[in-house]
Amino acid sequence: MRHIEHVMGTVFSFDVRDSDGRHADPGPYVAEAVAWLHHVDEVFSTYKPDSAVSRLSRGEVTLAACPAEVADVLRLCESVALVSHGYFTLHPRGRLDPSGLVKGWAVERASAILRAAGAADHCVNGGGDVRLSGSPAPGRSWRVGVAHPLRPGVLAAVVSGTDLAVATSGTAERGAHVVDPHTGRPAAGPASVTVVGPDLTLADAYATSAFAMGAAARDWVEGLHGYEAFAVTATGATWRTSGFRPRSHSRSHGLTAT
Repeated sequence: MRHIEHVMGTVFSFDVRDSDGRHADPGPYVAEAVAWLHHVDEVFSTYKPDSAVSRLSRGEVTLAACPAEVADVLRLCESVALVSHGYFTLHPRGRLDPSGLVKGWAVERASAILRAAGAADHCVNGGGDVRLSGSPAPGRSWRVGVAHPLRPGVLAAVVSGTDLAVATSGTAERGAHVVDPHTGRPAAGPASVTVVGPDLTLADAYATSAFAMGAAARDWVEGLHGYEAFAVTATGATWRTSGFRPRSHSRSHGLTAT
């Protein structure tokens, strides 16, 4: 089963397989995951003036009056801000905005909905932030292309694996949208950073953090447990952390340059 959904200002895709690698019957679980994404958009959108986050940012409601997941997400953001030495922030451009974590968090929860319903083998892609669960077919790994930020239509790398999260932050789709919280100006680091690990919530936030911190990103990611990174610099050169492998195997991950 494949399903495409336009929500949260981007495109989400679902690819669900059965035990033989065929596309499975969608069932109600995909509808539940899609409904969850729309709920997240209603609660966390910074573009909708009546969302809980927009109202909280303007001081019209208290955190206690917001849906419970708002406090959960803000706590996660504060944790990443601490781990990233302030390069991840809840207040880019001076207003409350947890967007650097919310999309990955939403996709991670959508994937959990599918697994709980028995759809163990699936891929959920939210605007390039990808959660891979199980495998596409027995003995095979999922493969995710990483777009080259400086060469439209070209892949900079291919990530392959099972039970894996892949998140990219860069200029290819949205331009210079990540702010360096320490300067208040657009981040002047690599053209893109891709972070791979077990959880998309953190992979998404770590990719945003790494992009914002620029030259320090590689050493910082090296110190994160369970997460690795690949980057394309502003000149088109690339770097990767030491944990990437030429090829991946079951329940592991790897990256191969193309």
